[in-house]
Amino acid sequence: MPLKGHLTLAAICLALAGCQGPKKSADAAMFSDNQGLLTVPPASPLRSHLVVQTVGADGAARMIDLPASVEADPARVTNILTPLSGRVAALKVALGQRVKRGQVLAIIASGDLAQAYDDDDKARDSLDLAGKALERARGVREAGGAANKDLEAAQSAYNQALAEQTRTRARLLSLNGAGAGRTRELLLTAPQSGVVTTLSIASGVQVSDPTAVLMIVTNVDRVFVTANVAESEIGRIGLGAAADIALTAFPGQILHGRVDEVNAVVEPDTRRQRVRISLPNEDGRLLPNMYANVRITAPSAGGVFVPQSALLMNNDSTSVLVEVRPWVFQRRAVQVGDETETAARVLSGLAAGERVVVKGGVLLND
Repeated sequence: MPLKGHLTLAAICLALAGCQGPKKSADAAMFSDNQGLLTVPPASPLRSHLVVQTVGADGAARMIDLPASVEADPARVTNILTPLSGRVAALKVALGQRVKRGQVLAIIASGDLAQAYDDDDKARDSLDLAGKALERARGVREAGGAANKDLEAAQSAYNQALAEQTRTRARLLSLNGAGAGRTRELLLTAPQSGVVTTLSIASGVQVSDPTAVLMIVTNVDRVFVTANVAESEIGRIGLGAAADIALTAFPGQILHGRVDEVNAVVEPDTRRQRVRISLPNEDGRLLPNMYANVRITAPSAGGVFVPQSALLMNNDSTSVLVEVRPWVFQRRAVQVGDETETAARVLSGLAAGERVVVKGGVLLND
């Protein structure tokens, strides 16, 4: 029993019971311990110092505050690469500029593109020639002046020329923007409307790596507010949970949304789980990397709430005194979850409807 508890117990003995004997006899007069059942007799002055209360289930929803930030939707972030090597003849956009789908971002002078056009020109010329030869062979055959094999050879030559023309045309169409106006320069165009959020090239530089990202176009018409959930709260927040969002950039304004995504993993560096709330952003005022605070309505974690004064610490364990019958108490170990300055959630060891000592329990905590 803590020293404070002994002093309090002794004070009660002297003041209320008037006992002058040793502490052991005072304890016996105040309560008895029969194999863990603590009985407070009718004449014990402890009865005026103990408060017993019925505990109820916690069914109320709980508000969880989480740090968050604005992020672009990963599905709306496009990397711009060059399909061919060459020199940047002109850069048509700047970092942070808004662009529209199909807008020219950069022009690249490419020898590889010129070669692709030459191949297409040759294939088209060969197709025209093979077509004329096939028409002549058909005319001669109809007049009875040619064998079937000559017509078949002409047909085969035409089919091969057509296949080559199809290949070279597909090659040109696969080059982003090439073919517009039959220009001999490679046009890099925006695949979607958005903002140029990364820019890694300048006019006049040589680009030779087809895997290098030249710029990034991000569509921010819809963004995510990504919140970080601590491990202790994982499982409390599910899809569709209501969320109130306060952004540092707009004090006093609250945005409303619902949880659209819950990560199935915990981030290894922060030990937190990410949840995302999707928000419309047609006016573009929500910018990626803005700080925010998210308040999410989560269901109750279950258990019962008891006052902090009901919890008794014994070494490394926590217990409460449960009333098993009038003025007879039994110590019971409990598992404690969320705590505030005045109350604590008991997750196990105590059920709703049971009565516990919520004040003065330290006097029985021997």
